[in-house]
Amino acid sequence: MKFASQRFAILGAGRSGLGAARLARMHGADVTIFDEGDKAKQVEDFKCVLGQSARDLVVKPGDFDLVIISPGLDEHWPLPKKFTDAGTPLVGETEFAFNLTDMPMAAITGTNGKSTCTELIAALFNGCGMKSVPCGNHGMSLSEVVASGVRYDVLALEISSFQLETIKNFRAKASLWLNFAPDHLDRYPNMEAYFAAKARIFENVTSDDVAIVRAGETVSSGKAQRRTFSAYGAEAGYTYSAGKFYCQGQEIGSAAGLKLRGKHNMENVLAALMTGQVFGLEFSAMLKALESYEPPRHRCELVRTLHDREYINDSKATNLHALEACLKSQERPIVLIAGGKDKELDYTPLRTELNGQVRAMVLIGEIAGQLEQTFGELLPCQRAADMADAVRLATAASQAGDAIILSPGTSSFDMYNGYAQRGDVFRAAVEVIK
Repeated sequence: MKFASQRFAILGAGRSGLGAARLARMHGADVTIFDEGDKAKQVEDFKCVLGQSARDLVVKPGDFDLVIISPGLDEHWPLPKKFTDAGTPLVGETEFAFNLTDMPMAAITGTNGKSTCTELIAALFNGCGMKSVPCGNHGMSLSEVVASGVRYDVLALEISSFQLETIKNFRAKASLWLNFAPDHLDRYPNMEAYFAAKARIFENVTSDDVAIVRAGETVSSGKAQRRTFSAYGAEAGYTYSAGKFYCQGQEIGSAAGLKLRGKHNMENVLAALMTGQVFGLEFSAMLKALESYEPPRHRCELVRTLHDREYINDSKATNLHALEACLKSQERPIVLIAGGKDKELDYTPLRTELNGQVRAMVLIGEIAGQLEQTFGELLPCQRAADMADAVRLATAASQAGDAIILSPGTSSFDMYNGYAQRGDVFRAAVEVIK
């Protein structure tokens, strides 16, 4: 066995840590799981050091041969440093699993859209007869997949900056960079550090590998073959425009059969098509496979088309950035249903994003009055008593060819127990329209 008689410390008792523990034990290691959380529980029959016992831990040189860290932990935090200060080599869970498999991978990173793109890629491969699974930062951890013993033709691996922090050898045949935006400043000292962590996805690529990068992104893709995509009019090798997909200016297919909506999702489709092409798939077969893909609920989800009006549920837009992204992604005129809990957000920057595309607004929740003051001079605004009333008013304000979108721009807790319930109530209100 590869690790026979070696002593491994696994940091984190969650899904990634447990997957790494199983994988290490399969290869003969003597495994102990450590977790400082007071709610951490004994897992299976592993030796565990939890809560205060983990916080009080003293690690001496030679106690362990390797420490495997879960992505939710920073290697500079006190618990990991107890091991590294004692001279124990540290490896991240993703890197550990990568070194124990030869399965081909498509790795996906980006600030937004990673999970949707990862699911699309797995669905695309499976629909074309190649066995795949979404994993990594989404779904099963890479360690879980490798430990399962199931052989896949291509792994669709979502990989976060946290996982990339601790790679050494990791590389993928296709590495995807979807976008970059401010985030995770609770983990990183500045945006440069966050960017540098994500950019490590290209650190070990070779000229045999392919970098799939959104047009306009400044990241270096190392030695990989760089291919670009855009659904927003930027110059790129792969593009989307007016319902069609193009490769080097030549039409390769239509979006008509897809259930996804929004230019941002069309970019996810482009990235998925480009990934499939790297592994030898044909565009027509890939698009046919994606016609059965159901988008995640409450994220620009097409609920219904009625009288040439699309009703779209974007209830997960619980902040201004998400609302702006939704508006930018749409190709139809919009009647917008917005509002909810007062989070003391400033909505005035949104005034410049309306761009005449939003025909009218229907306002709900605590901030309905505030939104009416902010936007009432720019376009028609009406307040709704509840979601059913909002859908009724929005339908009345719309015209054939419009999109009626619930994209609240804030949380839901003034009216609902979460964005999912809010979205479900919207769906129900839409379904009864005649």
